[in-house]
Amino acid sequence: MQTTPPSGVTQFRLVRYPSGAGFEGIFARTQDALPEMKPGEIHLRLSHISVDPGMRGWVTPKRSYMPPVQPGEVMRAFGVGEVVASRADGIAAGDWMSGFTGVQTEAVLSARMLRKIDPRFAPPRAYLSGLGMTGYTAYFGLLDVGRPVAKETVVVSAAAGAVGSIASQIARLKGCHVIGIAGGESKRQFLLNDLKLHGAIDYKAGPVGPQLAALVPNGIDVYFDNVGGETLDAVLSQINRRGRIILCGGISQYGDMDHVRGPANYLHMIAQSVTMQGFTMRDYMDRVPEAFMSLMQWQASGEIIFREHIVKGIDAFPEALTMLFAGKNEGKLLIEL
Repeated sequence: MQTTPPSGVTQFRLVRYPSGAGFEGIFARTQDALPEMKPGEIHLRLSHISVDPGMRGWVTPKRSYMPPVQPGEVMRAFGVGEVVASRADGIAAGDWMSGFTGVQTEAVLSARMLRKIDPRFAPPRAYLSGLGMTGYTAYFGLLDVGRPVAKETVVVSAAAGAVGSIASQIARLKGCHVIGIAGGESKRQFLLNDLKLHGAIDYKAGPVGPQLAALVPNGIDVYFDNVGGETLDAVLSQINRRGRIILCGGISQYGDMDHVRGPANYLHMIAQSVTMQGFTMRDYMDRVPEAFMSLMQWQASGEIIFREHIVKGIDAFPEALTMLFAGKNEGKLLIEL
């Protein structure tokens, strides 16, 4: 990893696109002086940075919902921080903002690209987890795309992760029979004991198909997919008539973006009149207040919990990203600055 002498603001920049599954050598730690603020801009000192599966797509030079990060640019990331100084109307020093900040300790950014948050409602980091894009993704993916009905069976993959854990709990709140899939016995116990799901599968303990069949004798109505691959195939073999499949992510496929594997069992979708739909949060930005209020109320009442895995210091970024894709984090992965 390249380094420069310590001075100015620290950031991580993309050096080159990855050639395989890992991230080794693709980032450089750099330190630059802040540019002078222009009208409409703010100086933000970050407190937390979000580490997300979407980062793999952002460093892949392929057509997607956002253009890829270009070599030499600061790595794209959601962040939250306090305003140090402002040349933007309606924003003053001491305000807190969230949005695409990049992987850096401080930044001068256009205020139009950020949104003001209120730390009186929750700690600022929560606006990157359950009260931020993570929570909103779970909320709209499950309720708008999946449309679960009470007593239906809902299966969620990566259910101990940031989005999956919230989607699982919302499904439980809606009166559904919820089965979570995660990797490792400790995560399986978390799904059962902390999230209060009705069943849980450890995919590391054996093939998902037989474990799933034992837990869903009446089939699956809604599947919230965060992983793709063999897990998606296993769910398709158990899907009910007019079932709904929510395509939120495909982390099992991110290691080789040139040879992504689609569902082998897709013929079950024809036989069962199944709907499979992908989405991103750009479809729902105008409805963020709705999700925020629901999630905040559910958390305040204790009906759902937000689990966060926090690592310290910006220098932890490359290792944190590797941790995420190895499934070693427990909950929403954040870097505290």
